[in-house]
Amino acid sequence: MKQPLLTLTNRLIDRIAGGYRGRVSDHFDGRRFHNARPSTHSAGDLLRWWRNRENQPWQRVEHFAPPPAPPQRVDDGLRITWINHATVLIQTAGLNLLADPIFSERASPLSWAGPRRYHPPGVAFNDLPPIDIVAISHAHYDHLDRASVARLVARFDPHFVVPLGVDGYLARFGAQRITCGDWWQDVELNDRLRLTVTPAQHWSRRGLLDRNRSLWAGFWFDTPAGAVYFAGDTGMGPHFGTIRERLGAPRVALLPIGAYEPRWFMAQQHMNPADAVDAHQILDAQQSIGIHFATFKLTDEGQAEPARALARARDAAGLNTDRFIVPTFGQALAIAPVAHKTG
Repeated sequence: MKQPLLTLTNRLIDRIAGGYRGRVSDHFDGRRFHNARPSTHSAGDLLRWWRNRENQPWQRVEHFAPPPAPPQRVDDGLRITWINHATVLIQTAGLNLLADPIFSERASPLSWAGPRRYHPPGVAFNDLPPIDIVAISHAHYDHLDRASVARLVARFDPHFVVPLGVDGYLARFGAQRITCGDWWQDVELNDRLRLTVTPAQHWSRRGLLDRNRSLWAGFWFDTPAGAVYFAGDTGMGPHFGTIRERLGAPRVALLPIGAYEPRWFMAQQHMNPADAVDAHQILDAQQSIGIHFATFKLTDEGQAEPARALARARDAAGLNTDRFIVPTFGQALAIAPVAHKTG
């Protein structure tokens, strides 16, 4: 009786929770996705963390003078703007791409509770250029924000590119143009720009029953000015070496440096700055930019600690400051086109 009852329970959960349905793979068992390096934390570990938290104080910034708004288009070269958290604007080849957009006051399903932002976006929503492509790495609330998606759909009707299973959430949020892909699948964005969905070490959930029912990923953008790698949300793992082997060395890597303490609990899902420097070196990135920090207080480290810890890790590795930068809100990096040899 136990097996039929378990099967019936799983079917009921599937019906309520929804989620991706497809063929079994090396990271999907037919019901749930999993990492190449399995995660082992339990509900008891979560309770232990909450009971013993060592929260460092953060200071809320209510107002700041943002940099000039981004240009409407960039045809030659590449322009990357860190907006906040993991939200990055990538402008190249005549397209404007937005990764993991969140402009809401809270990273939460509730408007009155949950992690609240400590700094305004570096680019206000109304100052965005026309957004053509939105890439969303996974379903967590600080990366897939319903209100931001709805605003983007209403204003720009962009093409969304997401990992398997995330399309179901987007459709409920009003998006109509959606492409979802598995790890290593390519998406042609225009005749000069291609996206590859890449592995990550993470997990997903938005409700009580949908844990790991949608995939998590990073994105590799092949642009005329060189490759841009957006790691999304990830712990340290073997995927960085595999990405280097399969896709080459990126001209720019966007790597998360925040939300990492305590390490005994967070290491499986979030890199710390020392991990990010290791990832930069494994990828052999020409330049890296820190993301996923100083916006929402998700874990225990101090507000400015990611920047300080990255400086220490960078120095220990012998990297110059400009090889791995910590951007300010709204800071843009302009990269020239790749020079083509003649003769």
